[in-house]
Amino acid sequence: MAKQVSEQEARQVAEAAREAEWKLPSFGKELFLGNFRLDLIHPQPKLPADAVEKGERFLAELRTFCENKVDPLQIERDAKIPDDVMQGLKDIGALGMKIPTEYGGLGLSQVYYNKALALVGVWHSALSTLLSAHQSIGLPQPLMLFGSDEQKQEWLPKVARTHISAFLLTEPDVGSDPARMSASAVPTDDGRGYVINGTKLWATNGAVADVVVVMAVVPKDKATNGKGGISAFIVPYDSTGITVERRNAFMGLRGIENSVTVFKDVFVPKENLIGKEGSGLKIALTTLNTGRLSLPAICASQAKYCLKIVREWGNERVQWGVPVGKHDAIAQKTAFIAGTAFGLEAMLDVSSRLADEKRNDIRIEAALAKLYGSEMGWQVIDEMVQVRGGRGFETAESLKARGEKPIPAEQMLRDMRINRIFEGSTEIMHLLIAREAVDQHLAVAGDIIEPDVPLSDKAKTAVKAGQFYAKWLPRLAVGQGTAPTSYTEFGALAEHLRFAERNCRKLARSTFYGMSRWQGKLEKKQSFLGRIVDIGAELYAIASACVYAQTLQQEDPTNAKQYEELADLFCTQARRRVDRLLHDLWFNDDDDNYKAAMKVLDGHYVAFESDLMDPAGP
Repeated sequence: MAKQVSEQEARQVAEAAREAEWKLPSFGKELFLGNFRLDLIHPQPKLPADAVEKGERFLAELRTFCENKVDPLQIERDAKIPDDVMQGLKDIGALGMKIPTEYGGLGLSQVYYNKALALVGVWHSALSTLLSAHQSIGLPQPLMLFGSDEQKQEWLPKVARTHISAFLLTEPDVGSDPARMSASAVPTDDGRGYVINGTKLWATNGAVADVVVVMAVVPKDKATNGKGGISAFIVPYDSTGITVERRNAFMGLRGIENSVTVFKDVFVPKENLIGKEGSGLKIALTTLNTGRLSLPAICASQAKYCLKIVREWGNERVQWGVPVGKHDAIAQKTAFIAGTAFGLEAMLDVSSRLADEKRNDIRIEAALAKLYGSEMGWQVIDEMVQVRGGRGFETAESLKARGEKPIPAEQMLRDMRINRIFEGSTEIMHLLIAREAVDQHLAVAGDIIEPDVPLSDKAKTAVKAGQFYAKWLPRLAVGQGTAPTSYTEFGALAEHLRFAERNCRKLARSTFYGMSRWQGKLEKKQSFLGRIVDIGAELYAIASACVYAQTLQQEDPTNAKQYEELADLFCTQARRRVDRLLHDLWFNDDDDNYKAAMKVLDGHYVAFESDLMDPAGP
């Protein structure tokens, strides 16, 4: 059973794991403060020639492997990636895409790692999930960031070529609230290591892994003043006491090897502790900063594939004497898919190049890309299925049996759905990003809204806050967005950047007004905070689309006009969403809906359910 903790204790654990310092500049951080620092993402850094050559060579090899050796219908039919496909991925080095060459990996850049995930993700989502879970959150990334030289020398060559890894954090009673974690790692009396006990749920790759990263709680040692806390351990999966209790099955991603894994008195030598005791959650969150970019990579490629599907079907299918794509109802969906596909790829490319350049802190950008990619990607695929009609609901296997092109529309819908939950649900991502968005405000005025702070300290903080806001608020009144001659180097796209700059300042003012209005209760206003974050995501996407379009125009001048048109299409759609979100910040039904939900929980409307049968039982 998970241990019980108070809301304050849970918040303290999460807060302690945050990266509190900002050592590098951040476009996302400045955006939420009302500073539209386009110079942090424009011009985009050029991709090094050797990285491009290496990346393109691997993409060609990966494409050939998929087309000649992998049957996506077989994976879907058998709900399993065949052993020969697993071995083939190992043989071409796909397990070590992000691992440096000195450890036997391919040493691909973040840009090309994401391109590779995007490529295989369209072929079958189980392939991209396998590779992403192994490299983005499995053992390679934590080791490269926090591992000792000895750990890297021993394990990176293995996970680059032969060993599949997994990341074990979630427990049956513990999801986004790690303070309640019950898996324990008790130091042995002889000091040689730890004994791990506990159960881990939803471990992707956990049913076939060779080595895993396990998060477990080391008890505090009062005698030695040991810190204890959630810690990260390298655990070979053939260790005595490990049992894969079952392989889980899901709505989508039918080929993934996801497990319930039980640890019973599993000995782990002290050399297998990653970092220090108590740093496990920080390791996990830091790993996710760039690891989260794998999901928007997959979402962006799925959206792009949807565009191809609706383009072909819109021309091929004729109803009432004209192709369906020319009917206005379908044309609106097609335009939405086209614009969104470009916007998602733009946000991914901008974020990935920032990750490679390592000049900026990208924790907010990566989180926004994950949040936005998964939400907009879901809408795109839902619309694609609608355009395909009955064929969108029919399986690819069935379509093929009838002699039609086996487009896996319904599979794509099932597979996409998890991305709004994977690696931080949309609701958790809203809160995580919102915490970063109000970080400066809490640093300046946090003591005022904390209930346990003495009145004398609150008075001092009030003076300091007054001085800060007296300078900060006036700066939000004017900016480049009000100057018709700003951003002219972007041509027809300049108006979208001016819109983003103006509304970046408006967003910062709205955040301040929310803090002033609700103070300490703001953290309970999750719908308000969610809209604040969604506005920030749209503004980042608008900026990315304009910047990416200019980059593509320079790299591919022959098609410059189409890139500008796609960026313009996306930005126009995004601006409408921003206007709606800004309106809904202050004019909404949030309070009424909350009261209604509490009545539902209290059983107030249970009579309405009385005529139901429950197939799950009482």
